[in-house]
Amino acid sequence: MIFNDVFVNKKYRFSVGIEEASGRFYVSIPVSNGMVDYEEYYGIDVASYELFQKDPEAALVFVMKCRRRELDDLLIVKLGTNRGTAI
Repeated sequence: MIFNDVFVNKKYRFSVGIEEASGRFYVSIPVSNGMVDYEEYYGIDVASYELFQKDPEAALVFVMKCRRRELDDLLIVKLGTNRGTAI
């Protein structure tokens, strides 16, 4: 999988992009598990993709749900047992 960030919001620590092989849109957040820092990628629809780029504030509710693990069903890459914590 090749994740291509199209928009990065440093203030709220998330990015919006396209996974190149599948064409899926995503929001990613940084995560750490004590051994490694990585990103979790959550699938979104085209309307959210366009909205989150134009209005980053609109993405905050979605991003906060991701950080609280409330949208795990949208994870593009399923995670193992040593899952990290959002940073």
